[in-house]
Amino acid sequence: MKLGAYTACLHDRSLDETLKILGELGLTSAEINTGGFIGAPHIPIDDILASSAAREDYLGRFAQAGITLTGLNVNGNPLNPDPLVGPRHAADLRRTIEVAALLGVKRVVTMSGLPGGHPGASTANWVVNPWDSQWLDVLDHQWNEVAVPFWRDIQARAADADVKICIEMHPHNLVFNPPTLQRLVEQTNATHVGAEMDPSHLFWQGIDPVAAVEHLGDLVFHAAAKDTRINEANVRLFGVLDDRFTRTPADRNPLNLGGRNTLNQWPSRPSWQFVAVGRGHGIEEFWAPFLRALHAVDPDMAVNIEHEDTELDQIEGLRQAADNLLAAARAAGV
Repeated sequence: MKLGAYTACLHDRSLDETLKILGELGLTSAEINTGGFIGAPHIPIDDILASSAAREDYLGRFAQAGITLTGLNVNGNPLNPDPLVGPRHAADLRRTIEVAALLGVKRVVTMSGLPGGHPGASTANWVVNPWDSQWLDVLDHQWNEVAVPFWRDIQARAADADVKICIEMHPHNLVFNPPTLQRLVEQTNATHVGAEMDPSHLFWQGIDPVAAVEHLGDLVFHAAAKDTRINEANVRLFGVLDDRFTRTPADRNPLNLGGRNTLNQWPSRPSWQFVAVGRGHGIEEFWAPFLRALHAVDPDMAVNIEHEDTELDQIEGLRQAADNLLAAARAAGV
């Protein structure tokens, strides 16, 4: 099992400095962003597409640092009906598959995407509780007319490239839990599309990530190490489907997510929040069993830290996550 980090939290550092930090933390794996919601400062994509020498030089930097490049990350919304967003994110995904094949990287991490609710829609539409038949009509359109044709093409490209596409089961996507992941695989007859098992988004939905790994089995291709703290007192008042987010003021440089879209601010009293490994669920309670379950599926699986703990800075957050992930691996015997 390879334990490492997704390097987006260190995009203000050079690649070489980033790899040095990972090595000093005892990590041996890196996952690099290649497009989608955020930029790709840690990989010269055009050079890699154009030159075998550039590819050799790039991979040599990882080898020199003692780090394995285990994944390329292109999380975005490739099904977004906004013409400024969906087509670009879809192109980023197709390009990333090509880059992965050229580099010999076998895992590409992304999201399923979310279409509009009807032909001609201009905004994405997430149906989470379709008790009224009109919302099943929306889902029929999203799946049958948009998602399945798109993902059949991605499956074919991934199979040709011998690359596995690892979908993060993320709310505000068609695929956000194990049943929707299985639905996508079944409806596209996929052999090279499966799950990136990120427990953080499963926790707040009430899903047991260990049970999810055991249920999906060989459909789990890759994993993230990100924890979630459930704030029970706030859940009792606000629930987990919480719409109290607010817009980030322009003078605070909100993160652009494509087109006119920006990242919003979390509620001041959140029902749940992302935290570093071990700060939401204990090592013996969850993280060691989680690693054992992943190891049973694939002993060589990469598990990469995704640091989004706003209570800790980038280095301290990575350090705490790495210390706890490595401790969990020792406890799990993997």
